[in-house]
Amino acid sequence: MSEYIHSNLNALERSATLAINEYCDTLEKQGKHVFRFGFGQAPFPIPDKVVNSLRENSFRKNYLSVEGLPELREAIANYHQSFDNVNIQSDQVLVGPGSKELMFSLQLALKGITILPTPCWVSYSPQANILNREIIFIETRYEDSWQLLPDQLNESISNRTDQPKLLILNYPGNPHGCTFELETLKELATVCRKNNIIILSDEIYGRIHYQGEHISIARYYPEGTIISSGLSKWCAAGGWRLGHFSFPKELKYLQNIMSSVASETYSCVSTPIQYAGITAYEDESIDHYLFHCKRILETIGQYCASTLIDAGIKVRIPKGAFYIFPNFQPFEEILNKKNIFDSKTLCKRLLDDSGVALLPGSDFGRDAKELSARLAYVNFDGEGAIRTSMDLSKESTLTMDHISESVLDITNGIREIINWIKS
Repeated sequence: MSEYIHSNLNALERSATLAINEYCDTLEKQGKHVFRFGFGQAPFPIPDKVVNSLRENSFRKNYLSVEGLPELREAIANYHQSFDNVNIQSDQVLVGPGSKELMFSLQLALKGITILPTPCWVSYSPQANILNREIIFIETRYEDSWQLLPDQLNESISNRTDQPKLLILNYPGNPHGCTFELETLKELATVCRKNNIIILSDEIYGRIHYQGEHISIARYYPEGTIISSGLSKWCAAGGWRLGHFSFPKELKYLQNIMSSVASETYSCVSTPIQYAGITAYEDESIDHYLFHCKRILETIGQYCASTLIDAGIKVRIPKGAFYIFPNFQPFEEILNKKNIFDSKTLCKRLLDDSGVALLPGSDFGRDAKELSARLAYVNFDGEGAIRTSMDLSKESTLTMDHISESVLDITNGIREIINWIKS
């Protein structure tokens, strides 16, 4: 009965990140040890006060407003004002069941082209494909720290002046952990304003920029930028499914349409979780928690990247999030002798031979023959690492030696990658 399926969905597969997680579960049940660098789930415990707030509000059972709990929307708006220095008011916030669902609704509601700088998160383009949207892929470069450059954007739209356009940016970025330089953001904002491009700025990792220096492009293009964020990464609450969009007043019409779509689909986000979300955004102790999360992630990220670089693999040192995007092209001749000519085969053979699970670069919009992959350095004991970090003063430098017991799977997994590539 496959002829009853819409033709554009016949090639649709399960999300690569979810699929690798489930496959690793299967391998482990079969007794195989897997170094799980494939799935990007925050490893830390959810802050106690946020968990307690969920517990205290678990009795709440009524539906909430489609747009979200007013007190939560106010807390999110205040967060954007103080953290991002962007003038967002509570009536400009839309709360959804994870930012992923909101991104789909946005591409559903908006006509035109989706512009994706690659490498990019695995679900942006499949969502566009589900909706039969045209996609313009722009290949960013290792040499530019994976930044989309203004000239690249200009060139990609040079003959598309008559079509509505949505540019999706994500920084610090999944899959590479890099971010934008200030001047590049300003120049991109100028290009987008000149060409009437709407930006979806996916800043889900903004709060875990290691130096606390994340800058939203909405500062420089407020009238055309939608900011996307949520609790999944910085609050380690991915399974809670609470995300949010913040719209400029100029795009109120789009917010209204997405709210109407929400009213006919998911209705509202779980009520107890929305109340707990207020605590996540308002409790001042979260900053203390985030200091230790960022210090730990920076230490591990620098270790993973620098160790692979020392082994001859091309990697950028991450600035935030919990990913790196190694390129194995320097070992192309060795890999070709193993009949490895593309990133999917590279990752499959690496997993089969060494138990190391990475995701191929082709899942992130790169050319299949580019020997790249995403490595998520989250397979460690987050609770133990936080305890160790909290035992050190804020002025101390956290090292891998301090958290060695918590990160054994990471250090062993990195060693396995190097041994395999050089064997």
